[in-house]
Amino acid sequence: MRILITNDDGIDAIGIRLLADWAKRLGEVTVVAPKVEQSGKSHAIDFTRPVEIRRVSLMEGVEAYAMDSTPADCVRFGTVGLGRTYDLMLSGINQGANVGMDIVYSGTVGAVFEAARFGIPAVAFSAERDQQALAAAHLDRVYAFLCQHDLLRANPLYNVNIPADPKGIRVTRQGSEYFSDAFEKREGDYYLQVGEPLPDREPEDMTRDTVAFYNGYISITPLLATRTNEAVFERYRNLK
Repeated sequence: MRILITNDDGIDAIGIRLLADWAKRLGEVTVVAPKVEQSGKSHAIDFTRPVEIRRVSLMEGVEAYAMDSTPADCVRFGTVGLGRTYDLMLSGINQGANVGMDIVYSGTVGAVFEAARFGIPAVAFSAERDQQALAAAHLDRVYAFLCQHDLLRANPLYNVNIPADPKGIRVTRQGSEYFSDAFEKREGDYYLQVGEPLPDREPEDMTRDTVAFYNGYISITPLLATRTNEAVFERYRNLK
């Protein structure tokens, strides 16, 4: 199996090293990751300037590159730039959960949408801050669950959040917003975007990733890359 790995925390983040070290057991691993942190960059790409891409030493048995661009661009270089095909793309392990509306902003999740363009099954992994090592201990469990239920054949894209001490696994859907938004004034003309955790709007609904994860379950959410509302399209497709 040929596996491509990226993240949005950067090539030096502990999460990507944990993920790559685990993935070596599955097959041949190539890592292409951002040179510096790219959190919140979603599915962005950079085509207006030349970008630095250099080969780096990450760990034995893994070919690795640091790219001065986004996670989606890292997937693009790993495929188009290196001229390779892959059986699986993995992203993470992210520093911080990616649940609810954060899926929209996450560079970790954005990478799996780019993998979808190339027909590569892809999984994004996230954990609470400073808990990636605890989450990595459950990668075998998650992968076995995906394989046992043939989930990657049913749907090629997944977002997985792993708590430190999981009670079990739940297949979930995207939950609601779980952070408030505010702009905090700094010196001069500078502002910092800040937020505080919000309770889920449906705190008893364990089908939501925001609820399942914060109740101690590994959440596995199937994703779609398309933005088309198929139900509305089918209803109105014959309008002239």
